Amino acid sequence: ISNCLNSGLRSIYLLTQFNTMSLHRHIQASYKFDNFSRSFVDILAAQQTPAGSQWYQGTADAVRQNMRYFLERPFDFYLILSGDQLYRMDFRALLHQHIRSGADITLATKPVRRDEVSEFGIMHSGVDRRITRFVEKPADETVLGEMRMSRELLAAIGSAEEEDLYQASMGIYVFNRQVLIECLENNLVDFGKDVIPNAIKDWHVSAFIYQGYWEDIGTIRAFYKANLDLTDIVPEYSFFEPDAPIYTHPRFLPGSKINGATLRQAIISDGCIISDAHLERCVVGIRSIIQSGATIRNTIVMGADHFELDLATESGRPPIGIGRNCVIERTIIDKNARIGDGVIITPEGKPANVDAENYFIRDGIVVIPKNAVIPAGFWI
Repeated sequence: ISNCLNSGLRSIYLLTQFNTMSLHRHIQASYKFDNFSRSFVDILAAQQTPAGSQWYQGTADAVRQNMRYFLERPFDFYLILSGDQLYRMDFRALLHQHIRSGADITLATKPVRRDEVSEFGIMHSGVDRRITRFVEKPADETVLGEMRMSRELLAAIGSAEEEDLYQASMGIYVFNRQVLIECLENNLVDFGKDVIPNAIKDWHVSAFIYQGYWEDIGTIRAFYKANLDLTDIVPEYSFFEPDAPIYTHPRFLPGSKINGATLRQAIISDGCIISDAHLERCVVGIRSIIQSGATIRNTIVMGADHFELDLATESGRPPIGIGRNCVIERTIIDKNARIGDGVIITPEGKPANVDAENYFIRDGIVVIPKNAVIPAGFWI
């Protein structure tokens, strides 16, 4: 949404489906426009209507089920974006190329190396950027040889890369109005796997080659890595961009208090109180309370929805936050978690995937769910 606003695009629909209450609350609190503006961010949740009563079956199906809303306004072009990616892009450049090329559909693509192609749908285009072929997660060496970017195309985009590169779909699409209508007059459910491969046969599909930072953060491991990468001294993605800020809603929190803590490569949000603790390569969310003696490494602490400064809680539960003398490594701690004194949390020596009462492990990363209670002395 911030990329759209920074690109001057202010007619935005957000399609949501599962476990969305906190997301809806955030959107409604964040994106409030002037009363005299025609700008909007409208939420379109999956719903039962005369046109259909099913959950969204995929990205294309989600758009299809809401076409009646999109067609109410006289838009000539539709920009379709994924909600689980981290990147900074000026969509005006994408739209400019789409219009200038005379394309019916334009896809944003990113050059990737050979060892990454198994994670993406791969496109092939000439120097004119027209896409002529799509292969989902190719593995065959002959196909890979045919799909790699030509030296002429690499030179055209200013790349001096010696290694073979391939165009990966970023899940970012521009459609002409009538083309979108016709592409969805069927039962295809997904843009990347279904609609685009079919459209290449019948329409002028063009590639917008993007060379900046881009990460799909739709898995726990990817979300974890992208967040901790922000703590690097010079991160690939930076929030310190005055001309392209990332927007959120104002919370009017006090500055964080650091009372004798040792911090190395840590990002500390507003409203935190960190006592004599040691934090290394951590992202700490709003209103986090971390007590004395805690050692936290390679961890994301999501913070809390409200302050709970009275440490003497009812029912003997630990207060919200992280207690004294805890040791926590390679963990994501969701909001409002209560972690008692002396707790040890680490994925070391455990299976890569575990499901337990107050935690789970995915890809070697411990996740403490929202509102979880970890009693004092507990060892994960």
